[in-house]
Amino acid sequence: MFAGFLATPVLPHALDNTQVKDSNDDPRFALLKLFFEERDSPARAHVQDFILAADRNELDWRLLPSISVVESGGGKEYKNNNILGWGSCLEKFPSVKAGIHAVARRLSTSKLYKHKGVEGILRTYNSNADYPSRVKRVMYTISPSLTPVVLLRD
Repeated sequence: MFAGFLATPVLPHALDNTQVKDSNDDPRFALLKLFFEERDSPARAHVQDFILAADRNELDWRLLPSISVVESGGGKEYKNNNILGWGSCLEKFPSVKAGIHAVARRLSTSKLYKHKGVEGILRTYNSNADYPSRVKRVMYTISPSLTPVVLLRD
């Protein structure tokens, strides 16, 4: 969070009404929804936002939801519509959705984060030595792979 705080302030960009198409055919939606429901997490209302923001910004789809779990318990405890803890939780967003999209955009475009893998992003996002491993554990819990496998039922 410290490095995020030092970055140029995040100004929420206008969000269009583009919806992720065919969410019923994309196993990420079901996995993420189930993950948040099992934890009684308010962030379950933002599954589509997390995935859309990740796709638009070429981020691992599990990254933002996992950061939200570590930073705010998945939306259980936060302020300023900032469930991702951006800017040491001081950054204000007009909505949770705007915060998700603004942080995703910053992670993909800021000189501090751009062209870094998950480990590099997490080390920059929060300088605590155990932060990357904490977030990556949550990512693995959501799905052990970047591309979820659809299991066929008899």
